[in-house]
Amino acid sequence: MFKKILKLAGFLVLIIFIIGTLAFTSSESKSIICNNIEIVYDEDDEISVEKEQILKIINSADNKIIEKTLGEINGEELEDKIKEIPAVLSADAYKLIVNKDGDYKGVLVVKVKHREPVMRVIASSGNYYLDEFGKKIPVSVNYSSNVLVATGNISQKFASEKLLPFVKYVNGNEFWHAQIEQIHVSEKGDVILVPLIGDHLIELGEVENYTEKLNIMREFYKQVLVKNNWDKYEKISLKYNNQVVAKRR
Repeated sequence: MFKKILKLAGFLVLIIFIIGTLAFTSSESKSIICNNIEIVYDEDDEISVEKEQILKIINSADNKIIEKTLGEINGEELEDKIKEIPAVLSADAYKLIVNKDGDYKGVLVVKVKHREPVMRVIASSGNYYLDEFGKKIPVSVNYSSNVLVATGNISQKFASEKLLPFVKYVNGNEFWHAQIEQIHVSEKGDVILVPLIGDHLIELGEVENYTEKLNIMREFYKQVLVKNNWDKYEKISLKYNNQVVAKRR
């Protein structure tokens, strides 16, 4: 019993020592001067903001970071500023201490995660990408993304509320993801699909019930078009309930 008490007492002393050491280290680290700012993100991000632009945002929020101690830097404020960039999904600021030949230097590391585009809209209302949450991502000469393109009479509300769920379904379907090349919305609001294979257009009509409509179209492919009929039709309409209306050339 006495040995157990001694072990417990020794363990508590060790814990207190570790906590004290960590507290001391944390206190000391706050007084280290920041000497560098590092911007990091996954180089495989489909779109990305130039690091110089992110650095410019950081300096506009606080142009004396390099002169400050790590304890004086407001990381949360910097994160909020960077997240105002439309192409940025999240930002995390870390303060690190680098030991270089016995000389301790402070580094502010800002890790950025970019938004992932799901579709691109090219319309009179604007030219932009949308991510899976319906957030706009500006088009830039510094990046491009190979995603499904929607053109025509498209408002931002229609794009995010109507087209986006449809595009996400298409992207998740192996067959339709490979087959649909473009989406066009007519002046009347009808959705028209441009397939990659076949010299025809698919008139979807309203976006509602797109799952059923595409299933019907898939059966039409299997039963009719697969028999060397890919170029015999000009337009295939799915806008009528449970029907396929095909217009020959």
